[in-house]
Amino acid sequence: MFRVLLLSLGFVGASWPLAALPSFWLSSPALDITARIIADERLRPGAVEQSLARIETKPALWLQQPQLPLARALARLRVAEEAMKRGSSDEADREVEAAQQQLIIALNVTPSDSFLWLMLYSVKTNRNGFDTSALRYLEQSYLAGPHEGWVSLRRNRLAVAIFPLLEDRTQQAVVAEFAEIVDSDFIEQAARTLTGLGWAQKELLLAALRDVDESAKISLSKRLRNEGIDVRVPGIDHTERPWR
Repeated sequence: MFRVLLLSLGFVGASWPLAALPSFWLSSPALDITARIIADERLRPGAVEQSLARIETKPALWLQQPQLPLARALARLRVAEEAMKRGSSDEADREVEAAQQQLIIALNVTPSDSFLWLMLYSVKTNRNGFDTSALRYLEQSYLAGPHEGWVSLRRNRLAVAIFPLLEDRTQQAVVAEFAEIVDSDFIEQAARTLTGLGWAQKELLLAALRDVDESAKISLSKRLRNEGIDVRVPGIDHTERPWR
């Protein structure tokens, strides 16, 4: 009986790579297109549609990588964006609907993906206009991944735009996220958020920088003063000259 058990385990161990190999092979183009879309890379016309067609024409596998639903969702979003640029509203509506459905499918596979929740919030608001019912998607993004740097750069500016409507815990996460962006030396992005959609919350956002690395705060202070914006960054001498 023990030998039979060992043989069974050995068979499963040997067959697992064979079962998984098609899934990994199929996910390779998905990983490529996902990375390029997330990086906001400029792609040649039709490239996304071709990648999407290759992914969707492959047979369904019982063992599927979670990157595939994400790739389909992002590709659908990019196709919708291109349709909107062409001025084709009917086509764009169809593609946005397809992207929204694909995002929901992807979230069923990986509900802990903060980026997917953020994209669902963006699609809902872009398609239907701002609706407070969509706030739960943005708030879920913060619950799923409050400290994900590459997501934060997109998410923070969207969150500060509707800051007063967010729950207290989400507001705290937004403010902390802004501080993390500065601390990570994304000064240009932080400055744009602060002086743009986040200006109404500037006191809260600036106060959150108290424990941020001093060099990052100096860089932000110089960047703002070079633009003629006179604000006090905690821990930075307000009389410091911008050329120092």
